[in-house]
Amino acid sequence: MSSKPIRIAQISDLHIKPPGALAYGRVDTAKALERCVAALNEFTPTPDFVVISGDLADTPTKEEYEHLKRLLAPLKLPLAGIPGNHDSRDMMRATFPESPYAFSSGPLNQKIEAGGLDLLLLDSSVAGKPHGELDASTLQWLDASLATHADRPALLFLHHPPFIAGIWHMDRQNLRNAEKLAPVIRRHPRVRLIATGHVHRATLTMFAGVPTTICPAPNHAVDLDLEHLREPSFKVEPPAFHLHCWFPGEEFGRVVTHQVPIGQFDGPHPFFGQDGKLL
Repeated sequence: MSSKPIRIAQISDLHIKPPGALAYGRVDTAKALERCVAALNEFTPTPDFVVISGDLADTPTKEEYEHLKRLLAPLKLPLAGIPGNHDSRDMMRATFPESPYAFSSGPLNQKIEAGGLDLLLLDSSVAGKPHGELDASTLQWLDASLATHADRPALLFLHHPPFIAGIWHMDRQNLRNAEKLAPVIRRHPRVRLIATGHVHRATLTMFAGVPTTICPAPNHAVDLDLEHLREPSFKVEPPAFHLHCWFPGEEFGRVVTHQVPIGQFDGPHPFFGQDGKLL
């Protein structure tokens, strides 16, 4: 097991449109990704890896993926992505042909070693549908992958949350077969975190005994409508990404997740003066 902390940055729901187009006629997702890439490049300490947890493109089209690749080119960190409901498996495979896909066709599952951590990226996309599902081959691959190198901690990433978040129109699009994922997770205590996207909001709960998060987006947020008061809506809220920090220790170590705002903010300013007294 690694003896030093490992930091995994997670970005999600990029929704890249063709050059010059705005998402929903209002949101410049390309500019949002440019700011996100700059924030990742400038962050200290440097993250060890970046995971993009779905909805890289918006429609999707080949033009969108070409634009996405240009926007990601300045990123100085290694990265991998998995599809969301707005993506195309075939187009993603063509855009990122060097990725270590587990299968030559079908789900774009990947296993990546980041220092002492295993990152298991699961493809929960269902062609032409907004909801998610992990097919039998993915669940079998996950179980087998977790059974190997059982002494290494693992983080799981997928697009669709396996739980109800309370936002009515997103909950009907979540992972439909979460009950099949849960027993796989429970069989393998080396899973330290399940990290998802899709809802564009920072969210935390427990699933199958494991902390489970939703990553915020660099562009727009799904409206936090917990009482079905409005039609499906979004807000332009402060953008952010997640930084999952794994620390070594007993029982596969521990993971602390930070929400990192994207943008320029006043500070940092000292709490104490040169005399050591609180200012």
